[in-house]
Amino acid sequence: MGVPLYRLPWSDRLWWASVFALALSPFLLIVYGVLGNTLGPDPAEALMHQTGEWAIRLLVLVLAARPVAQWGWPALFRYRRMLGLFMFFYATLHLIVFAQVYVGWSLAILLEELIERPYVLVGFAGWALLIPLAVTSTDRMRRRLRQRWRQLHQLVYGVAVLGVLHVLWLSRSDIGDAVLYGVLLGGLLCWRAALVLRRRFTARR
Repeated sequence: MGVPLYRLPWSDRLWWASVFALALSPFLLIVYGVLGNTLGPDPAEALMHQTGEWAIRLLVLVLAARPVAQWGWPALFRYRRMLGLFMFFYATLHLIVFAQVYVGWSLAILLEELIERPYVLVGFAGWALLIPLAVTSTDRMRRRLRQRWRQLHQLVYGVAVLGVLHVLWLSRSDIGDAVLYGVLLGGLLCWRAALVLRRRFTARR
């Protein structure tokens, strides 16, 4: 279980603050761009792109934390929870911008978008799967759910699949970023699947 921040050594607190600041910095840059009107000719599109981009980048880091730790670099794994919550934060900002600019907070328009645009449907589904993960991210919820907590947090792999589909459908002719994220997330999903199969094979022996 996690140790309260105030009980950590000063060096660990400094690392925690540094990771927090790095994860928050894209949001501060976005706010600066909005206030300074420096987001380009289409600010709404820039906001959608930047918030979505950082959500999926953080998703890659969250999924990479465990294999990287097993390969001898445990530092990223220590901040996986924080990075996961920031991922949810940027994904929520992404949805808020979409609701404000493209839907106008209209439920009827949202339902129409979900039906007519597959990338909206998979993006919304991915965000919905993140909600229980964010809600149960505390140590108290982990203790309460016990083994079910691990099962619940397997949903992050479904989020990864939906995230790749979302980016692919949005890419149209420029699929460079979608392919990159697809390769990264696909590799991490394959690593996870291989790990599960190896555990099951070992358990049967």
